[in-house]
Amino acid sequence: MTTTEVDARKDTIRRKVWNLLDQQGVVAGEGSAYGRIPNFIGADVAADRLAALPVWKDTRVIKAVPDKAQLPARARALREGKVVYMAAPKLAPPQPFYLLDPAELTVSAEDAASSRTAPSVARNVGLDELRPVDLIVCGSVAVNRHGVRIGKGAGYSDIEVALLAQAGLIGPSTTIVTTVHPLQVIEDDIPETNHDFSVDVIVTTDEVITCTPPRRPSGLHWEDLSADQIAAMPVLQSLQNR
Repeated sequence: MTTTEVDARKDTIRRKVWNLLDQQGVVAGEGSAYGRIPNFIGADVAADRLAALPVWKDTRVIKAVPDKAQLPARARALREGKVVYMAAPKLAPPQPFYLLDPAELTVSAEDAASSRTAPSVARNVGLDELRPVDLIVCGSVAVNRHGVRIGKGAGYSDIEVALLAQAGLIGPSTTIVTTVHPLQVIEDDIPETNHDFSVDVIVTTDEVITCTPPRRPSGLHWEDLSADQIAAMPVLQSLQNR
């Protein structure tokens, strides 16, 4: 399957799931799931279910996406004293991660975990300042029971995971989890590219699905990154020039 065919297939799946979520009225607050990581009704329930897992209890450092669906998980992590790294929009700053350290917060965990507030209360850090990550919490538009997921199509989550792997901050033992609405768990096969990662665990409002074996990149695949992507992300330029 060519890259164009893979992209087209993924887009078909995205549209199918976005339409389904809208039709069933399970998107919170935003009116439509389209074009987003869906902020599904019950995200707080999924976060509670995630927090009951042993891997969560053993975690000290989390890398989490900034999407609203994962806000309850980020806030809970901060309330429980866990350090949270959250990517800045489009990985655009030279130091592309926000460091949310519960010991240094001057606002509530809920406020600090918000993508709107985090830039004003968190310090930007680069790969060289990150601690090894115990758990990655990612968002998805769709995911199948093998753990293969699709995001909204920009590819930033995949690059973030590849960056962490390249820097030695995650490895085969690092758990990757996604929280989703049950309607986002599909039976379809999902095509993958070199940078795509799969998840170890899917947490919904109803169940916890363990996926084995996980698939993830060991680092960046430069041949799959466009010149425009590299130009837009100083962290990529820095690594390329080393």
